[in-house]
Amino acid sequence: MENTAAAGLRLRRRLAPRGDRARRAENRPPEERKATMNEKEISEIRRRFRPDKSNITHVRGCYVNERQEIVAAFDQSLALLPQEESENLLAVLRRTLSGTLGKNLIDMPFSTAQVVDSDEHRLLMALRDSALNDEAAVSALFEKIIAAYRPEGTYLILLAHDTYDVPFRSRDGERQDDASSETYSYVLCSICPVKETKPVLGYSVPENAFHNRGIDWLVGAPALGFLFPAFNDRSADIYSALYYARDDADSHDAFVDAVFRCPPPMPAETQKETFGAVLGDALEEACSFDVVQSVQGGLVEMIEEHKANKEVEPLQISKGTVRAMLTACGVPGENVARFEEQYDAQFGADTALSPRNLVETRKFEVTTPDVTIRVNPACSDLIETRVIDGVRYILIRADDGVAVNGVPIRIEDRSYPEMQE
Repeated sequence: MENTAAAGLRLRRRLAPRGDRARRAENRPPEERKATMNEKEISEIRRRFRPDKSNITHVRGCYVNERQEIVAAFDQSLALLPQEESENLLAVLRRTLSGTLGKNLIDMPFSTAQVVDSDEHRLLMALRDSALNDEAAVSALFEKIIAAYRPEGTYLILLAHDTYDVPFRSRDGERQDDASSETYSYVLCSICPVKETKPVLGYSVPENAFHNRGIDWLVGAPALGFLFPAFNDRSADIYSALYYARDDADSHDAFVDAVFRCPPPMPAETQKETFGAVLGDALEEACSFDVVQSVQGGLVEMIEEHKANKEVEPLQISKGTVRAMLTACGVPGENVARFEEQYDAQFGADTALSPRNLVETRKFEVTTPDVTIRVNPACSDLIETRVIDGVRYILIRADDGVAVNGVPIRIEDRSYPEMQE
């Protein structure tokens, strides 16, 4: 097995053609880098995808039919496109850097062994270092994607390369455009569905008449994509890629394995369901309405505070954060210990989660097989549970403004002795 020193030497040789500053940044080991890109860094790169900002000279791509066959491949110069078409093409690419961190935009880390010597990382480096002019590398990526990605219908694969002279930022955050700290060279891949339109009635100005407009094929918003290398600490991070998935309920395991050879991320919706199941199974009888309300309310409060403070780094919590919440709610120690065990089994002992993936910030919902109650999360204290004469009830305080199907009603003042207890 290759020792660490030899691996490091091989890595330095791979990076040798690049400048000293960029090489030092890229060659930092993973433990010295932060976990993932933050929202400011993503926004900084997203702003590149405008005609007056980017150094993108051409976009490569291929159109794939329902039988997973390449119908057409192209290498399109942006300079030869009309301005409106160029802007539209860049806008499609830009949407690959949209969505929520941890849900739609996910860090895909590479191991040191992969960076030193692996087919998947070597291919991504070849695409970047050749500025998409390596025909074999471009074809190899297309083949990997087509073999792993099987959507319904046709789709388009787009590839763009850009070089960004990263403006220097002083310690006080001031940007100095005339002082570039390094050049960030990267590749962005977007995979977009192509939808067939239906014939519609359209107005013809020259004829002053309405006629049927024929069937057309329109490029939709990206469904998948990635940025490589990541832009961590405002510099190239070849130990990481930023993966995009529009549907946060599907991790597209086959695609992730084919392109990154990394463990697929747990989809955000699955994280939410799993977290809820772990709470319920571990706490058992201690999993009361008040405890769940307190935990979810605490997570929502953390999210709101993080947003209000305009924190740069993504908000993450550990099992210790939830343990402290459960303990504060008076959950017995054995149930708290069981929660930690199940957390380790489902997520991993050292795994940090985004609270945004675990709770709904805009709704608080209570359900039974026959009834669903939705309230503003800030007003969840209007709901309580109680057992009256051996029957379980969900009680909602309703002071005024009560309506039934839009009709305002009055609630009669009736006194029930058992309700006074």
